[in-house]
Amino acid sequence: MSFVDRTVDCIAPAGTPALPVIAVRPEGLEAALAGMEPGQAAFLKAQGFKAAAQELVLLAGAGGVAGAILGLGADRSPNAFGGLAMRLPEKLTWMLRPGDYDSTEALLGYCLGAYRFTTLVEGKRGPAKLVATEGAGDAVARAEAAWMVRDLINMPANLLGPSELAGAAAALGRKFGAEVVVAAGEELSRNYPMIAAVGAGSERAAHVVVLRWRGSAATADAPLISLCGKGVCFDSGGYDLKPAAGMLRMKKDMGGAATVLGLARMIMQADLPVRLAVRVGCVENSVSGHAMRPLDVIRTRKGLQVEIGNTDAEGRLVLCDLLDEACADNPALLIDCATLTGAARVALGPELPALFCNDDGWADAVLQSSRVSHDPMWRLPLWSGYDTWLNSPVADLNNVSTRPFAGAIVAALFLQRFVTANVPWSHIDLYAWNDQAMPGRPEGGEAQAMRALFGAIVAKFSSSHVD
Repeated sequence: MSFVDRTVDCIAPAGTPALPVIAVRPEGLEAALAGMEPGQAAFLKAQGFKAAAQELVLLAGAGGVAGAILGLGADRSPNAFGGLAMRLPEKLTWMLRPGDYDSTEALLGYCLGAYRFTTLVEGKRGPAKLVATEGAGDAVARAEAAWMVRDLINMPANLLGPSELAGAAAALGRKFGAEVVVAAGEELSRNYPMIAAVGAGSERAAHVVVLRWRGSAATADAPLISLCGKGVCFDSGGYDLKPAAGMLRMKKDMGGAATVLGLARMIMQADLPVRLAVRVGCVENSVSGHAMRPLDVIRTRKGLQVEIGNTDAEGRLVLCDLLDEACADNPALLIDCATLTGAARVALGPELPALFCNDDGWADAVLQSSRVSHDPMWRLPLWSGYDTWLNSPVADLNNVSTRPFAGAIVAALFLQRFVTANVPWSHIDLYAWNDQAMPGRPEGGEAQAMRALFGAIVAKFSSSHVD
């Protein structure tokens, strides 16, 4: 399948005849009822409709269904509209009446809730169609990026290995006219030795994809944004084998790479006046006679030698070579995304990606964008006091600490060893998955932190270095 060409299929063209959806908050309910047909208002009152979040009632009319009313409660996020697409009657077309909400965010939420993973089997039903409103282009672009990320994460690992993920990254680059370079085999071993070491245990060869793109209005010295993504298509843990329960969701261990590709898509589709470099390490962490072993010592691209304290801490090994190469270009901003540690989930749970950042101004901008975009994140510290926990008696550093504390911080400190000090850098440790279905967030793969990062990038770079 083509991951990059799937379009949002829940939007009807402007002007299509449609039934109204009235979206109302509790404080606006009385006025809304006063403006409705008396019979419909009486029907809602008799049912005890309170305009609570996700409360949905179909309204009857002479021709059958005459419309619907949706309660918003106090929810100002796109997810307030995230349950509509799969709850409204599928065969009818709908339109949102103006109300106390942002129409673009409402459309985004509707589209996010309309997602289904239908690559392998058709769903029981499709989404109801919603007529496009003002701002539809921006909302649909953001939704299509999220759909692409979700499709990539949801694809089973036997169907999305390193070569397939690399192919999806390359296809995305070609779609937007980027320069595409793919490294494998001897070239991979020479230029990305840590990624080669992680992938050595698998029969499916590791790949690194590098995309380079420049906005149509960007000058040759426009700010360079560099993105790096962990693309471990399946993580067995290697010789430090995960228990069976720990492997059940490991097809999502490429969620960082998928998120980076989604963010790159948004940047390129918006044609921001920047230069963009994207690096994705596509690999599988398996067990075989060729796999790296505990206590092996491996030299990185940077030249630092790393003792392998745990083969299941492979994500930081994938990223370290990518970060080192990215820093050689002296980017204005460096971002990496990875499903890196269970410790981040213990600290923050599945819905809050952890943000680590060496630049307070950029961290504040990202967190502000996360609040505005309703794409939550939480900052954790790059606490230098734990840096010595990575010391090794036989190498420059270990890939893990022997202490059972602060696992997410220690992983971020490992990555920081490969980032040039003057490069503004943020590391996002995310879950990339919804354990259960919620409005706007179907169970399965999820594009976490992507909208927050994009919003911060737009705010910082949207008018920079144009001709």
